[in-house]
Amino acid sequence: MIKLDSLVKRFSLGEETIAAVNDVSLEVAEGDYIAIVGPSGSGKSTLMNIIGLLDRADEGVYLFDEKDVTQLTDDEQAEIRNGKIGFVFQSFFLLQKLTAVENVMVPLLYRGIGEKEAKAKAEAMLGRLGLADRMTHMPSQLSGGQQQRVAIARALVGDPALILADEPTGALDQTTGREIMGIFEDLNRSGQTIILITHDESIAARAERILRMEDGVLREEARG
Repeated sequence: MIKLDSLVKRFSLGEETIAAVNDVSLEVAEGDYIAIVGPSGSGKSTLMNIIGLLDRADEGVYLFDEKDVTQLTDDEQAEIRNGKIGFVFQSFFLLQKLTAVENVMVPLLYRGIGEKEAKAKAEAMLGRLGLADRMTHMPSQLSGGQQQRVAIARALVGDPALILADEPTGALDQTTGREIMGIFEDLNRSGQTIILITHDESIAARAERILRMEDGVLREEARG
């Protein structure tokens, strides 16, 4: 599904230039469940932004479904991002003035899907994630775990090829975090491809593949 070849992303810090992503190569197959682990500032979120087509590498090749996305325009990248990638973030990023079901409907409406169909899909996805009785609640009326479930539903509702999750349990207590990780594992067992970014070793250990990032360099960890 994904092939990264010698990606480099640099940032200027005063007079110094730092390679946040330094010669990174990676292959991701359909159905993979990958954790990218590393300390703050290691470059893992920068790499996720490149994989998610939220940013561009300065050098290297990025193939998504055998298409070199580095050669695409911003609009063409946005089309792939909106149609094939679902995002889950630590901070949920729910729209506070919309209900749970309306939040999940947003990406479908953005694609031009009719309101009736979008609502039906959103309700079905929220039901799948155990929120059938919370659909009309505002985010402020939901617990942190429930808000993250809404965010996961929003990421999944468009049937993306890839889920990118950046510290998805970072704002949650330990018990709720385990519940959210259970959802990701269930999704992966059903065939969903997932790349998860974390600094938490216990979270990373639940993935099928662990990659470590330090000073912009990515290395795969051998599993016993």
